[in-house]
Amino acid sequence: MKSDLLIDVKPGGLGKYETFQKLMPDRNIIDWNDEPNRPTDLSGVNYAMGWHPEKGLFARMPDLKLMFSVGAGVDHMLSDDSLPDLPLVRFVDASLTSRMSEWICLQCLLHLRQQPTYDRQQAQRVWRDLPQPDAHEIRVGIMGLGVLGQEAAIRLKGLGFQVNGWSRGKKTVPGVNCYDDAQLDEFLARTDILIGLLPYTRQTAGIFNAALFAKLSRSSPIGGPVFINAGRGKSQVETDIISALKSGRLKGVSLDVFEEEPLPQDSPLWEMENVVLTPHIASVSDVKALAAHVNNQIERFEAGLELQCLVDKKAGY
Repeated sequence: MKSDLLIDVKPGGLGKYETFQKLMPDRNIIDWNDEPNRPTDLSGVNYAMGWHPEKGLFARMPDLKLMFSVGAGVDHMLSDDSLPDLPLVRFVDASLTSRMSEWICLQCLLHLRQQPTYDRQQAQRVWRDLPQPDAHEIRVGIMGLGVLGQEAAIRLKGLGFQVNGWSRGKKTVPGVNCYDDAQLDEFLARTDILIGLLPYTRQTAGIFNAALFAKLSRSSPIGGPVFINAGRGKSQVETDIISALKSGRLKGVSLDVFEEEPLPQDSPLWEMENVVLTPHIASVSDVKALAAHVNNQIERFEAGLELQCLVDKKAGY
């Protein structure tokens, strides 16, 4: 029997360990969500993965060598001050990247073709056509040009949108106008649809706020700027989003992430016009792809090879 692997993920979904056990039959797989069978002694656990592990859980493993995040984001793990000073690998996979790009493209097209308004008209049995600008007239700005952001940029470009990208340090993406930290205001002024794909760090906390929305273009062919966020909920200030929608500063929004999840029942966002809400499902991790990723990285680690998708803890991603 090889070293133990502990998995601590959402019960009822990825928490089911059968997929991992089938792929790694010679390892002892510990499902932390199976409370009646939780071990009290976690010595011998060399590998552990989690989504929102309880504080101090990983610190209880004296033989731990390598940690995994179930998703592309890692702020949920780095917030644990007791997290061991060990390599942390995040999950980046073609299925995860493709699903995110699909959701981003869907939201851009919904607002381009004014589908939220048509949905309201359908409910009211109103037959009224609305302006339909072409995609090539719309400037989409993506904040966050990591793996997910670059793939979304390429997909949006293929749909005909003008695509701009922003990151702290300037990057190069074919067919995309790229901006860096010093050019943020210029980037925002040339953005009709703003997409948030930023990781959560001290620098990005609350970055999507009233001051930022005020700098977006006011000359959009769709009647005003649109904000789409599928990055991290704590990067947005929801009271500012609500105020911007009420004032017309924002024409519409699509949100997959929120400051508090689930979104509270009393949030005004539930009933506002031109608002599309999804329950943090834009890029759901596929359990088979995740298991293959974890197994591959463990094998690389044990063979002395370089790990892939290694997190820079100081940068926060």
